[in-house]
Amino acid sequence: MGVTARIDPDQRTLTIAVEGRFDFSQHRDFRNAYQNVTPSSMQFVVDLSRATYLDSSALGMLLLLREHVGGDPGSVRITGSNEEVRRVLKIANFDKLFTLD
Repeated sequence: MGVTARIDPDQRTLTIAVEGRFDFSQHRDFRNAYQNVTPSSMQFVVDLSRATYLDSSALGMLLLLREHVGGDPGSVRITGSNEEVRRVLKIANFDKLFTLD
C-alpha cells in the first residue's frame, strides 16, 4: 500500500497511483510525488483504481495538487475510482474541480 509516481516523458504525464487507504498517512509520499515536477511541463493524473478509502485529508491533498498545477479544472485528472471513492468525490463537488474519468 502507498503512493507511487511514474513519469511518461513521451506523453508528458505524471501519474500518481494511490493504493489502499488514501488518508493523512499518505500525505508526505503524495506531496513528494509531485512537488519537484514543473506544472507547465506535465499533465497530472491521480490513479485511484487501487484506493479502497478516501477521507477529508485526501481531499485536501488533491486540492493542494490542484493548487500546485495552477488551479485549472482540467489540469488534474482523477481516474479509476471505485463506486465508494467516486461517491465521496462527488459529494465534495470534486467533479467540478477536477476531471473525473
